[in-house]
Amino acid sequence: MVASVGGSGFAPKAPGTVGTLVALPVGWALLQAPPLLVVAIALVCPLGVLAIERAAGGADHGWIVIDEVAGLWITLLGLMGTPFLAMPHGVALLGWLAAAVALFRLLDIAKPGPIGWIDRRHDSLGVMGDDMLAGLVGAMLLFGLRLVWSWVR
Repeated sequence: MVASVGGSGFAPKAPGTVGTLVALPVGWALLQAPPLLVVAIALVCPLGVLAIERAAGGADHGWIVIDEVAGLWITLLGLMGTPFLAMPHGVALLGWLAAAVALFRLLDIAKPGPIGWIDRRHDSLGVMGDDMLAGLVGAMLLFGLRLVWSWVR
């Protein structure tokens, strides 16, 4: 149940995207108190490694989507506010949430550079690690996009 995030990984089509979308509302809620999001990420990452090892022996089956939860939540860190870049609200927030999902999924599917290297470990750390790194890269890109957006508008 943990590895498949309550069974959402058994969606007949695009289980990784379904897992990402299941993680989105919880991630958004946690983002309202950024320290809670950081704590949740710190809990879900090792929990995911253990769940994947126990449920699948470290194999990366399509139904395993706990890694998408961790990756998306890490990507959402790119939406945390700073003194010069306030947290988006309203319609703008929906656009930035969509950008977070799109960036994370693109990086998770394409697996450029080190993201692909970690994925090729073929163990529980690789299953979680590629999504965690995709989330980190996604967070940096998202934050950079927000900076550029704040300068051009």
